[in-house]
Amino acid sequence: MINRDEWPALLASFGYFFFLLFSYYILRPVRDEMGVRGGVDNLQWLFSATFIAMLVASPLFAALAIRFRRAVLLPLTYGLFIACIIGFWFWLQADIAAAWAARVFFVWLSVFNLFVVSVFWSFMTDIFNDRQAARLFGIIAAGGSAGAIVGPGLTGMLAQLMAPQHLLPIAALALALTLPCIWIIQRNRAAEPGHTQTASQQGEALGGTLLEGAQAIARSRYLQGICAFILLYTTLATFLYFAQAEIVSKAFSDSGDRTSVFAALDFATNTLTIGLQLLITARLIQRFGLNRTLALVPVIVAIGFVCLAAAPVLITLVVFQCLRRAGNYAIAKPGREMLFTVVPRMEKYKAKNIIDTVIYRGGDAVAGWAYTGLAALGLGLTGISWVAVPLAALWAVIGYRLGQGHSQRARQEHKEITNDTPQTQPLR
Repeated sequence: MINRDEWPALLASFGYFFFLLFSYYILRPVRDEMGVRGGVDNLQWLFSATFIAMLVASPLFAALAIRFRRAVLLPLTYGLFIACIIGFWFWLQADIAAAWAARVFFVWLSVFNLFVVSVFWSFMTDIFNDRQAARLFGIIAAGGSAGAIVGPGLTGMLAQLMAPQHLLPIAALALALTLPCIWIIQRNRAAEPGHTQTASQQGEALGGTLLEGAQAIARSRYLQGICAFILLYTTLATFLYFAQAEIVSKAFSDSGDRTSVFAALDFATNTLTIGLQLLITARLIQRFGLNRTLALVPVIVAIGFVCLAAAPVLITLVVFQCLRRAGNYAIAKPGREMLFTVVPRMEKYKAKNIIDTVIYRGGDAVAGWAYTGLAALGLGLTGISWVAVPLAALWAVIGYRLGQGHSQRARQEHKEITNDTPQTQPLR
């Protein structure tokens, strides 16, 4: 299943994603606690502020991608985020404008998690082709899940012993450990036997303009379909996040208890996820195809919202969140990233970054206000859950069609490679 020359890049990619999500999942319970501390009624404002921050950050990243080679772009991006984590630690430690520090940290981490993961998967789709992705992305994703188990496990223990802000230096150190992994991958770029490395695998600067990513989305129905897939995903995830904040805030009044609950939820989710990634993901994609695989999680989400409508209580929320997030990380996320293995390199970085950040957080902002508006109409958790069910069904249809589009593009790409490969003449 794994070729001998793929092992160095595969193991380094596993480690890279491990340390990346280990860092994030130390910070995530801190963010969720700060979101609750700032008031559940203010969450829609935080989501809107995050969207605005994305509108600023996305063109900045595009400018860096235009100028710098991949070997410089990735360490530079992560280095800036490490500096930010240390800066937040000093700010929270100084206890100056604590309420604003909590809000700014919530927004910053919501930008951070999408950018660092988007850059990671852009790198992976740049290094591995679509056939390798089907075999290896589940294993690589399991590296992230392993980090996502260790991160909340450590946070859950330490949250009762120290203030949440003291976890930030640990997260900064973990993020710094991604840098040697990136260097190893660059040194061991994996190509399938019989395939020379493509131009994308050489890691040159992208060049071009800041608007190329947006222009690519505007003229590609395939990329527009991915945008719709992301918008429906983030809308339903936001609805569930607001429900989680409401239910947990009513169930627990202590800050440390809430942080521990969020960490325990992350731990349970990611323990389930890593088992699915190692044992199920690749087999599922290879046996049922990417189209059915991408439709699976939306179907689970539709069923989950039906259950939440029937019983909007803590135990229903916990089970639903675990299944939804495990299914997303283990199945939908690797499958979604595979969609980008059959697009040009510029789209893997510029268009993908816009989709993963601006489109994603735009969906968050719209969904946040939609949830608030529906609640103002008196629907409550039960009514909003019923609204979510047909959205999940539409999400499943779009995922199925995107999987079909990927297969068509992959067949065309392999046909072109075969036609361009010189044929060896038999000896006479």
